Parts: sequence; structure tokens; C-alpha cells
Amino acid sequence: MTIYMNGMWWPANTSIMAFINQTVFLVLSVSTGFYFMMASITGPGYLQLKWRPKHQEDEQYLQFCNVCEGYKSPRSHHCRKCNRCVIKMDHHCPWINNCVGWANHGYFTAFLTFAVLGCIHGTVILASSLYVGLYRDWYIYYGQYSKVNVKLTIWSLVVCVFNIGLAIGVVITVGALLVYQLRSIFSNRTAIEDWIVEKARYREERNQKPFVYPYNLGKWNNMKQVINLTCRPVGNGIDWPVAEGCDQYTLTREQLAQKEEKRIRSRTYTILRPATGSWIPLFSQGVKVCASPPLTDEPRIKLAIGDLVRVTRWRKHWLFGEKLQQSDNDVTQRRIRGWFPRQCAVEYVEHDTVMYEAQSQDNKSKDV
Repeated sequence: MTIYMNGMWWPANTSIMAFINQTVFLVLSVSTGFYFMMASITGPGYLQLKWRPKHQEDEQYLQFCNVCEGYKSPRSHHCRKCNRCVIKMDHHCPWINNCVGWANHGYFTAFLTFAVLGCIHGTVILASSLYVGLYRDWYIYYGQYSKVNVKLTIWSLVVCVFNIGLAIGVVITVGALLVYQLRSIFSNRTAIEDWIVEKARYREERNQKPFVYPYNLGKWNNMKQVINLTCRPVGNGIDWPVAEGCDQYTLTREQLAQKEEKRIRSRTYTILRPATGSWIPLFSQGVKVCASPPLTDEPRIKLAIGDLVRVTRWRKHWLFGEKLQQSDNDVTQRRIRGWFPRQCAVEYVEHDTVMYEAQSQDNKSKDV
């Protein structure tokens, strides 16, 4: 639509500037499509299945992935959508149907940049064409015949206005994502690492132990790891340059400490009513549960009466936890984690149960 309107408003064959104007728009459009395809096809870079560090003693500093049957290298995280451990995972993007990570971060950032610039340029062309078309009679009345080339029909008017709205929407939403990505690049922190660092700061204030984020090398050096002319990744995705006083496992040790604290804070619940695993359990759980779902794409799990779940997060009507299985100590077993309605479960206090059983045995002895 932009090319069609521009052909009436400022045809490329009328002057050098008109030719440059249309060429710039076409370059921005083609670049947006090219980098979109490259971000999708290249992928984020997946960690090798059953990966292990070179030195066995380093395994104690890393998390084990039950699905990939290997350890997670520094800055790697498992994606439920891709079902693989992703190197330097930032987030899973449904628009490119892939994760954004180490291998395609540069392509993804270039895609966002050209999309925003192209839509800004398109908005200017469409809005200018619309303005000239709406005031065509005014230009004719005052004899400015050089500006009466834009002829609007009902359909072209409707489609032009609709596309202006689309272009502005892309500028706002994709522009916000671009700003967020640039902030991530300059700080050398992914969205997941932002959350890890935030919890580390909280632990630092509470335990009075300083935490230094190891991958912040300064804005210029951080930028060079992602943004370059080729958009290709730097390094091997396993070993990373770190700040002075840090090593390759500074962040992974912090992750393990946070996991351990989460396990300590966890509570065990026993299931009293079946949980269907549905995202909208209207008929089984009621309106209140459906009206206040957890705002996350994390899975919902199916549970039966008598199941035990180790809960680590709480909401008013929902709980998040991991189902305890018979062979729970087997590290290679697939873990079942997700949200389920709170009203399906009751907290199971093992200490109180043991005390109750001991007291019952004592009363039986007295009766005898």
C-alpha cells in the first residue's frame, strides 16, 4: 500500500530525491524480511545433547538438564517450546517461531531495527499521501496542480488509514522491544539473567555478600559481542570473557545458591481433588480460579488424588510446583512441573504428621 500511494504522491521518476525516497523504503522493507528469515532459520544455537564440561570437577558448579541428559553450560537455559538447552537464551519469540539466543541475537536486533525504521518511513509516506488526497479539491481550487496526483477511492482511503494504524502499531510495540533489546545488549544481560541478578541483589542485601555480575565488560565491549556488520555471533557460546575478579562459574554458582534457597522455602502439598491440567478449568474449578490465572506461559499439570507436589510459588488461586515421583532421586527422570488450582490441594506438614503418629502410638501404649 505504501508503494502504491507513493507512486501517486511522489513518483520515483520525477526527481532524484523521489527515486532515493522509494529506494530507501524498498531497502528497509527487503532488509526487514531478510533479517527476519535469518533470525528464524539460524536459530539461537543449541547446546550439544548430553554436554559436559571439560573438567569433571566443574560439574558441581552447573545445573543438570533431565531432558537433554546433560549439564547446562554457563548462560544456557532449557526452553520448553524448543525442548532443547539454548545457548545464552533471552526469550522464545513466537513471531520467528524460535528462541532468541547467542547465534541469532544480532539478526533479531537487525530485524527489529529495520522493521521500526521501515514503518516510520511508511507512516510518513502514507500520512502525506492521505493528506494530499483529502485536500485534492483545495489544491485544484488554488491552482496547485502539481499536488493533485493522489486520487482516493473509498477502498484506497479505508486501506490507507488501516495501514497507517498498522505501521504506527509496529513502531510502538516493536520499537519498545527494540529499546529493551538494546538495553540488554549494552548491559550484556538477557531477560533470564536480569531475573537472576535481581534475586542476587536481594540475597546480597539480606546476606551482606557482594555479588558482581561477571559478563558486564563495559557498554562498548558488550555491544561488540552482538552488533557487527555480519550479525554473526562472537565466540563459541560456551566460554565467555568475564570481568575482573570473576570466573566462568560465578553466575552458575549464584543460580545454584538461589535454587537451594528455593528448595528450603518450598512446601509440600497433597492433592485432595483432581487437577485436570486445563488452562481454563471452568467446569471443574469454578469462575474465581479461571478469572485469576497466573500471567505466564508456564504449563498447567494434571494431578490425581493422593499426589504430592513440592510447591515453590504461590498465587491467590493457583500454586506452582513439581510433582514428587517414586524415583525422585533419579536425575535422568523427566520432571513434571507447572501450575495447578490451589483449592485442589492442602499443605502437607511432615513434621506435624510424625508428631501426630507418635502421639497416637503413645496413647495406645497408655491404654494397654
